[in-house]
Amino acid sequence: MNHIFPTYQQYPMEIVSGHDWHLTDNNGQTYLDFTSGIGVCSFGYSNTWIEQRVINQLGKIWHTSNLYPSQLQDEVASLLCPKDMLAFFCNSGTEANEAAFKLARKYTGKQQVLAFKNGFHGRTFGSMSLTGNPSIQTGYTPLVPGVQFADYNDDQAIKQINENLAAVILEVIQGEGGVYAGDPDWLHAVSQKCQQEGVLLIVDEVQTGIGRTGTKFAYEQFEMKPDIITSAKALGNGLPIGAMIGKKELATAFGPGAHGTTFGGNKLALAAAKAVLEQLTPTFLATVQQKSQVVFKEITTKLTPLEAVASVSGQGLMIGIHLKDQVKVADVIAKLQAAGLLTLPANHNTLRLLPPLVMSEADLLLGIDKIAIILEKMGSKVHSEAE
Repeated sequence: MNHIFPTYQQYPMEIVSGHDWHLTDNNGQTYLDFTSGIGVCSFGYSNTWIEQRVINQLGKIWHTSNLYPSQLQDEVASLLCPKDMLAFFCNSGTEANEAAFKLARKYTGKQQVLAFKNGFHGRTFGSMSLTGNPSIQTGYTPLVPGVQFADYNDDQAIKQINENLAAVILEVIQGEGGVYAGDPDWLHAVSQKCQQEGVLLIVDEVQTGIGRTGTKFAYEQFEMKPDIITSAKALGNGLPIGAMIGKKELATAFGPGAHGTTFGGNKLALAAAKAVLEQLTPTFLATVQQKSQVVFKEITTKLTPLEAVASVSGQGLMIGIHLKDQVKVADVIAKLQAAGLLTLPANHNTLRLLPPLVMSEADLLLGIDKIAIILEKMGSKVHSEAE
């Protein structure tokens, strides 16, 4: 790459085509995909419903501007939003979190926001300031002031929630941070304390949402009452779209001129999002839950006992395999690529699995088998160093 900033540590192949949950590179090598484009293509790479909706819209018009009403925006919002909530469409999860940050401050008139260590909310200045990963913030100080951090899943964090805060922002499962799931009781306590103190609760569902954990949003499986939800990634199945979803009463702070975007609510992206949400039925979500049970049972049987594996975490088809220090996740990913399986890293030496939700049970299990074979071989290093 001679004309591109080197902002990404890239793998040594280009993906040039895909079908269902299989990808092919520029050398003709085909892979089973356990990445979904980092949690984006949950319906795979050849979903007829999505393709047809986008093609139909392409034949009409693909961009106007938000100076004109869009019936398609309203239709997608009606499918996406929980009861008594409104949507603001943008282009990414970062932008959705940026909008949430702005709305929380403007509505409450307060500046302070509580976020969590290992959390990830994006890379613009506002969303990066909410991200509890110092390596992402290095070189960009001073950051947006007024953000404080607490330990995730720590009861001490509950004590930091008080009436001086505009908002608390968290992920139900910290994806980039290592696929660490929130304890149900702790998540409920955070939600309850926010309500008691009049603090807005922002739940970042950019990676966990749109069916990834077996419900439309992951927070639905816990006793939580978010005031704002952010969504992106799988919402457009590969077309860039994000959404900030908030309670109707917050609209008083987001009137004309309060916020905006040129490309947010783009009709091609919305056509894809509508097709995604129409397929996100209770029956489909039940199938995701069923697949997850089978996969986690297989992981417990074949991966958890291995020398290379420290622990396993996650929910639905969002899985973290935490490796022991002697086994580097980058080495595991390279060996899996050679074996025809694409996977992802996450913080704390974690192998992250985000397979398309439509993947067959047989291929999900095949992928786990490939991981087991590689980790069993690499586990010998752990054993030898222990001796």
